[in-house]
Amino acid sequence: MNRSADWLHQAQADLAQAQLSADAGHHDWACFACHQAVEKALKALHLHHGQQSWGHGLGRSFRDLPPAVAQALDAEVSDLEDRLRVLDALYIPTRYPDSLPEGAPTDHFGRLQSHDALHHARALVDAIRSAMASA
Repeated sequence: MNRSADWLHQAQADLAQAQLSADAGHHDWACFACHQAVEKALKALHLHHGQQSWGHGLGRSFRDLPPAVAQALDAEVSDLEDRLRVLDALYIPTRYPDSLPEGAPTDHFGRLQSHDALHHARALVDAIRSAMASA
């Protein structure tokens, strides 16, 4: 049974949660939810093409896509790999105080970071949704 639609649906819900978190001033959680949205969207795309994706690294998940799928996605999203790098860098420090020199994640992430993360995550999730619809 192919569950790719369920993964994509959850990716879109995570993206909505990211916006709610940003609007409420919880920018650390907004950034993390953006990472999660793209991770789940990429997992959906892998499943859509009959393969599994393990782990949390967005760049690796993208590179493990079938070459034609990765090329089409790269052509659709400008600076795709750089966007993935930005979001990958948010996976740990948005959640763990010991990943930062001092303070809690909530003290280190603000409106600009969550706005940037939302911008990249929306572009990526939208492109993945489009790629799945056209395949």
